[in-house]
Amino acid sequence: MTPQPLELSQLEGLLRHFWMVSGMKLDSMRAEFNPAKGSPVFTVKGAYTQRGWTEWTEGFYYGSSFLQFEATGEVRFADFASSLTQCRMAAHVSHIGVHDHGFNNVSTYGAWLRLMNEGQLPADSSRAEFCELALKLSGAVQASRWSTLHEGGGYIYSFNGPHSLFVDTIRSVRVLMLADALGHTLQAENDEVMSLFTRGLHHLEATARYSLFYGEGRDHYDEAGRVAHECIFNTNDGRYRCPNSQQGYSGFTTWTRGLAWALLGFAEQAEFLSTLPEEKFATVGGKERWLRICSRAARATADWYLSNTSSDGIPYWDGGAPQLGKLGDWRSQRSLPENEWEPVDSSAAAIAAQGLLRLADFLGRSSPDGKRYRSAGLTVMQTLLTAPYLSEDPKHQGLLLHSVYHRPNGWDYIPPGKRVPCGESSMWGDYHLREAALMLTRELRGNTPLNFFGCLAKN
Repeated sequence: MTPQPLELSQLEGLLRHFWMVSGMKLDSMRAEFNPAKGSPVFTVKGAYTQRGWTEWTEGFYYGSSFLQFEATGEVRFADFASSLTQCRMAAHVSHIGVHDHGFNNVSTYGAWLRLMNEGQLPADSSRAEFCELALKLSGAVQASRWSTLHEGGGYIYSFNGPHSLFVDTIRSVRVLMLADALGHTLQAENDEVMSLFTRGLHHLEATARYSLFYGEGRDHYDEAGRVAHECIFNTNDGRYRCPNSQQGYSGFTTWTRGLAWALLGFAEQAEFLSTLPEEKFATVGGKERWLRICSRAARATADWYLSNTSSDGIPYWDGGAPQLGKLGDWRSQRSLPENEWEPVDSSAAAIAAQGLLRLADFLGRSSPDGKRYRSAGLTVMQTLLTAPYLSEDPKHQGLLLHSVYHRPNGWDYIPPGKRVPCGESSMWGDYHLREAALMLTRELRGNTPLNFFGCLAKN
């Protein structure tokens, strides 16, 4: 991609317009929402539909309303989000079968707690303790899905089973860190106490070591910044076996949404770990070691993203998609969401934009890399806040167009006369565009930075 020399002030008008459109979309969805039918996942012909596959997007829906409230002050959005969080999200707190706790529960309980702590929503001890308890339990339940590695450490395993490490799960480390910061632990047989902080660090290390590549010759396709969606381990001895992919083209190519999860996940963990005192790391090798792991991983994925997306910052769904070559020199051109060969994935761009902005802040905006990553993040946001990506049609419930869910399984709607999916939205794409937009909106207002651990701060 080609980052533009943008200033945030140049996006101010786009952001104001964005929040108006975003509110219209949420109002349209709320008018038709029936929780009994499941969580809204992606649109088909412009209408949000449900797919009961772990309900991993439910927190993004309610979380979007928390974000909308903060951006606009319109209380109906906060009322909707807090009411549905209270009556619907407990099942996600106790869900022992998924790796998605950081998606669902930080986006709801975490957001609600942060808004109370910042004085944006009414707070009392019972509401705050309710949210804190949910985060504590969510962190412990997530950490209990644990596979041990042969060389020590381990990882939170995916819903595929103990042999499977998903790169997506990097964002569930957040809930372990929050639970630990709130004073919680995981207790097992014979009252054995396990540190949620240590398990979170070990998952970071396993993901950085096995899911990411650094151009060091691990295999024939070891391209710097490449990301494997899934890593497979022998559960008998904890040894690594091979890369794999569920939603990408192959284990030897980069599914771009997986890379975006890694970029954002490592950047925000670097941001969080940098705030902790050195003594917190006394038994795990020192603070610098973990900052180096996170920084290296975030930089590698950021550099891959900048080298393997269209000039406007929007990636195609997989860096090795088999028909990309038919698009010519697609890296030097603007993205073509309605081309005949391979779909773009705007949701990957929305996730990556936030990662680029956070990485720039961690490295320092005045540093050469900080300037480069911030310009890239703002360039991506400028693209996503305008046509053909921002959905302004009031008849379309989606906010961010041209998102892709599961290309290999063929789950994405292909319009008549088209050969690839286009023109539809996803709940995670809409949510992450709102989250990145709120980061920038808060900055324009002179507020403190938006981050997942803001819910720990007290007035």
